[in-house]
Amino acid sequence: MIGIIDKIDLPEVGLSGIPCKIDTGADTSAIHCERIRIKEINGVEHLVFTLLDKRHPLYNGVEIKTDKFRERKVKSSFGDYEFRYQVQLRMVIFDKKYRVAFNLTNRKKMKYPVLIGRRFLSKKFMVDVSKHNLSADSKLAK
Repeated sequence: MIGIIDKIDLPEVGLSGIPCKIDTGADTSAIHCERIRIKEINGVEHLVFTLLDKRHPLYNGVEIKTDKFRERKVKSSFGDYEFRYQVQLRMVIFDKKYRVAFNLTNRKKMKYPVLIGRRFLSKKFMVDVSKHNLSADSKLAK
């Protein structure tokens, strides 16, 4: 069981307790990032970006570089299509580690920097919209 709001950790990039919204209407998970660009390193294209933004209290300024990315055509909540980069990140929730595909996008105007979509949720969690922070609270109880 997972609630409508929770917190996740992204240990590979040194971030813990990131607020997220659980969204069964979203196909794919998304995360706020800035300074997205392609950079050639030793003849190989890398996607370079930072997660969150300087105004977010968890911002750590770590520049992430990966050659494991893809570009996906995504339908926005407004019904428009746009291309977004997608990367796999290790996410921890309920003390379990998962590899999750995140679309990189600007969520600066959104309340939550991370959106967890149904591709990740499917066959793992049931969503109870009346609950909040079940994973975060279970972490504190230990």
